Amino acid sequence: MLGPNGYGAVQVSPPQEHVVLPGEGHPWWQDYQPVSYSIDNTRRGSRAEFADMVARCRDAGVRIYVDAVVNHMTGSGSVGSGPGSAGSTYAKYEYPAVPYGDGDFGDCRRDIADGTDPAEVQGCELVALSDLDTGSAHVRGAVADYLNDLIGLGVAGFRVDAVKHVPAADLAAIYARLDEVPGYGGRPCIFQEVLDGGGPESIRPPGYTHLGDVIDERYHDQVGAQIRDGRLDSVLETVRTGMAVESDQAVVFVDNHDSQRSDPSISYQAMGQRHVLAQALTLAQPYGTPKVMSSYRFESTAQGPPSTGTEAGNPAGAITAPTDCSGERWFCEHRDLNAMPTFTNAVGEAPAVERAEDGAARIAFDRGERGFAAFNASGSGWTVTSATGLPDGRYCDVANGTIGADGACDSAGYAVSGGEVTVTVPPNGAVALHVDALCAEGAPCADEGGSPDEECATVTAAFSARAETWYGQEVRVVGSVPALGSWDPRDGVRLATDEGAYPTWRGEVDLPEGTAFEYKLVKVAPDGSVQWEAGANRSAAVNSPDARCAQAFTAEWR
Repeated sequence: MLGPNGYGAVQVSPPQEHVVLPGEGHPWWQDYQPVSYSIDNTRRGSRAEFADMVARCRDAGVRIYVDAVVNHMTGSGSVGSGPGSAGSTYAKYEYPAVPYGDGDFGDCRRDIADGTDPAEVQGCELVALSDLDTGSAHVRGAVADYLNDLIGLGVAGFRVDAVKHVPAADLAAIYARLDEVPGYGGRPCIFQEVLDGGGPESIRPPGYTHLGDVIDERYHDQVGAQIRDGRLDSVLETVRTGMAVESDQAVVFVDNHDSQRSDPSISYQAMGQRHVLAQALTLAQPYGTPKVMSSYRFESTAQGPPSTGTEAGNPAGAITAPTDCSGERWFCEHRDLNAMPTFTNAVGEAPAVERAEDGAARIAFDRGERGFAAFNASGSGWTVTSATGLPDGRYCDVANGTIGADGACDSAGYAVSGGEVTVTVPPNGAVALHVDALCAEGAPCADEGGSPDEECATVTAAFSARAETWYGQEVRVVGSVPALGSWDPRDGVRLATDEGAYPTWRGEVDLPEGTAFEYKLVKVAPDGSVQWEAGANRSAAVNSPDARCAQAFTAEWR
């Protein structure tokens, strides 16, 4: 699925041996506390399984980038003496499996107190994590050996974690020791997490661009919020004038594993279909190298990925079952983007040219003469006739269809004639056409003249709501259409909670494709009394982006 639909690479979580925190439910962040640089027996499997994944992805034309932790090892709050996920013993400032000893760490053994003071940011400890002395030749060599081990297994690049806490000169010395990537030619791709501290003396992203690309967090903060709030008309101006570095130096995203939790309002769990639109627009706009999130449902901010728990011989809370994108626990947001990454690849650096607007929530633009895309953050469909620089022809709608290994597109096409195109953009959806997906040239389209969603006469609206109740109360979804009770709580959709899932409630109902509606959550007591959640009505619309004819809606009691 990834290769034919345009993905260039997958960023994977840190693969080195990490702490094991079973008493805390194996939180996601245990991966970011290294015990050693061994990649055997982590939460995700063995060295052989890692190498096999890298090889299979490479055969599909997809590179693997590793999230590399180079600033620190474990913290004060970790299990103090291990063992780690591969069985290594350790203590803070003592990691014999590397080996690191007390002298391999900085002298400031306290938390950073002033985030605007570069000396503290780079010399003291990030949330009590043992801060490596990256100015040491021994530390530099150990880190470079770890990264070169991964390169030898076929890893093609690195997302380097917590970079602003490491002096740029130290990173330059480590990067200089890295091998070329076999088969790809040249050094590995490097992109770096540099969070802007905000103060006048803060360490900022431009201070690291000479070493590699940097993650521009402003995109999440500004553009992510604009899309969440339906202000699409501001996006192109923001990426032109409001970003931290030049476009060719930036990696951008709507959300990642950190921001999902620190700013959960911009996430699939909070936004549903609007998040799909946000990631599609990120792939279409012209700033930076886009990265999309694919993740899982979590009930608490620390919750790790779905697993079968601690097992004998594999104590790390391992993910022992295959990821199931059709199940409830994995979101697999990338699947909803269909072949949208092919749009990014096709348009390259072509400039954005605004073509149409309809209020703040609907925009359309060209990417030079190579692509046309339209986005609709409203609850009803948008049919628009627009000028476009695309050559005449019929094009696959890559926002609503996938491309198979044979090059065939399973979405309907849209015709460009005489410099104009008429498209119908679904509610909270997108349409995207580009020159490398002409229906008549290698990528024939499904049902010429039809709709990509024709087979979905109805769409299963799957509701997931987080609400605390007292024993006997029910949670229901009540809304503006008959299937949701026409605002009568007695006829709303009853949600249920399974043992171990509370306080999350789930239920579903079939609605006609394209139905726009408003809804709220209610709690109903055994005596029939009703408690309505606070705030305005929630607005939504069902629009199945592919043949699955299903759409998820998430909410939290207000």
